[in-house]
Amino acid sequence: MLNLQWGVLLLFMMLPLHAQNTDWDKINSNTIFNMITMQNMDQDLSYVIQIGDFNNAELSLNARTSIAVKQLGDYNTLYFINSFTDKETKASITTQGNNNIIDVTGSNSISEGMQINMKGDNKTVFMRNY
Repeated sequence: MLNLQWGVLLLFMMLPLHAQNTDWDKINSNTIFNMITMQNMDQDLSYVIQIGDFNNAELSLNARTSIAVKQLGDYNTLYFINSFTDKETKASITTQGNNNIIDVTGSNSISEGMQINMKGDNKTVFMRNY
């Protein structure tokens, strides 16, 4: 049993390790948003980044939806429902502030590639695409 443990330990030590190239000393509340927006939106990936307390993102997506969500602040909520269609949809939603709500349902040709940028506190956006 001891030889097996040493073998596993030796295996993990031999694996190549790749670290992120991030200078953590330069990251603060002023530079984090710039680092997030530098990410390439042309990727076919969906991702959610939430910085703050009590943020909520409820996503009901079809398989062809690519969405990027960034919520910076506290008590922000996003409802995004795009599961009723097979259309390809790309969207980018950014919320900066506190106590904001964005509610998006459906997609159509007008909403293709839409970007929603909300800055401020206590705001609500309802969008229905039928």
